[in-house]
Amino acid sequence: MYLLMKYCVTAGLILVVSEAAKQNDKLGGLIAALPLVTLFTLIWLNYEQQPVAKISNHAYYTFWYVIPTLPMFLLMPYFLSKFGFWPSLLLSLLISIAIFVLYAMMLKRFGIELM
Repeated sequence: MYLLMKYCVTAGLILVVSEAAKQNDKLGGLIAALPLVTLFTLIWLNYEQQPVAKISNHAYYTFWYVIPTLPMFLLMPYFLSKFGFWPSLLLSLLISIAIFVLYAMMLKRFGIELM
């Protein structure tokens, strides 16, 4: 029952974002930008009595993983006007992966292991 509730709440979040985006681009973007999935994950982990270290690590790594994904949201609108939706999405994702790999290699020099 608990797992079903987690699925419903998480799916509901995606539904709220997509419906808000249909009505208002800015509101949809704002809701999508909020770290709601991460907040729900932290709540689920706490509710499931996971160790504090596990919850802490999740928040820590989420911070480091968000940074290299941000350029995708600037590239996607540009690519959309040039290539259409699916090629733009694929190209944005591939560039994000490349940025992430370079970013992870750079952070490794400072003792931060992302891969």
